[in-house]
Amino acid sequence: MEQAAHPEPRALSERDPDAELVAGVGRQEPSAVRTLVARKLPRLLALATRMLGDRMEAEDVAQEAFMRIWKQAPRWREGEARFDTWLHRVVLNLCYDRLRAHREQPADELPDHADPAATPDAQLEAQSREARVRAALAALPPRQREALVLNYYQDLSNIEAAALMGITVDALESLLSRARRNLRAQLAGDDLAGTRTSR
Repeated sequence: MEQAAHPEPRALSERDPDAELVAGVGRQEPSAVRTLVARKLPRLLALATRMLGDRMEAEDVAQEAFMRIWKQAPRWREGEARFDTWLHRVVLNLCYDRLRAHREQPADELPDHADPAATPDAQLEAQSREARVRAALAALPPRQREALVLNYYQDLSNIEAAALMGITVDALESLLSRARRNLRAQLAGDDLAGTRTSR
């Protein structure tokens, strides 16, 4: 098992960078709460949006994750787990709960985030490309999607992503390889279908 129940004590230089902040949140210090939200919310939203393919659902997940932080912060003990690792796991678990609940409903509506300065044609192309990637990502098996999202979109190293998923680095790399292959196949299939319909 990768995650030891009693991890080795960290050197001072390896202290959890969020430890002081979480302690401040536990003491209900408004500045600590504001800083934690500013520091964590963008990445949590990005993670949940990539996992769920729905911005509104992702916002609900982020809100629920922060509710858990407020409850957990007063009891948080540094050294048991990195706060960021715990938080990512909470968000992923909340995403999986929603995916299980809505398994029969594929995510049709995808958020539009086009560059307002782009020409209408470029906007449409960017939206179409983003929608195809999101749909292909949503079609991946959940563990492959999780590995891809953590590695590519959350910028976690293979070691960090593997630890978060509770698997070995080799197993993560295998998942990533299958996920990339499936994603390419999905996108290639979309391109072929688009070529056929445009004829």
